[in-house]
Amino acid sequence: MKSPFVYIHEAVEELHHVRWPTRHQAVRLSSIVLVFVILSAAAFGVLDFLLAQLVTLILPG
Repeated sequence: MKSPFVYIHEAVEELHHVRWPTRHQAVRLSSIVLVFVILSAAAFGVLDFLLAQLVTLILPG
């Protein structure tokens, strides 16, 4: 078993090999994710509302 210091050293070495995105790429991809999350939330909200209305129509009140 490796010591924690060796593990941390190797982890830092691996992080130097990572190709990090540019600021422009990070902003663009974050924007895409944000738009997708908002659209998904809206779609699920509408679906939830419609299903709730359907249940109130089916079940007597």
